[in-house]
Amino acid sequence: MKPRHKRIALIGGSLAALGIATAFVLNALDSNLAFFVTPTEIAEGKAPQGKTFRVGGMVKEGSLRRDNLTVHFLITDTAKEVPVAYTGILPDLFQEGKGAVAQGRIGADGVFVASEVLAKHDENYMPPEAQHAVDQAQQTAKTLKQ
Repeated sequence: MKPRHKRIALIGGSLAALGIATAFVLNALDSNLAFFVTPTEIAEGKAPQGKTFRVGGMVKEGSLRRDNLTVHFLITDTAKEVPVAYTGILPDLFQEGKGAVAQGRIGADGVFVASEVLAKHDENYMPPEAQHAVDQAQQTAKTLKQ
């Protein structure tokens, strides 16, 4: 084989290996990517179907119900509510009337089945997306009242 053919084969092999590595990385990113969706967007049908995503807002007062290790509650952005079912142990800071973010999928019955629940860690903290959603819902509610 001539040196020129060896270089071409080496470059071609390198490009193929780079392409395969890129495909693996993009596939891993796609499978681990979880978008944030508000309860209002879920009610409007804008939630990703068949994919994992996050829903956040406030845990509605009086909605927390325990059934052995399964916990049922409502997450609201003050405009719409989403029923959530989570099997497992909740974080210590999880309470009614406080902020929470749940990651999971929407079931066939319309209940969000969470695989992970995160609680607000501080009185002043709320994820920026959740704060924006709550602010928008409150503004919409104010304009509807006028």
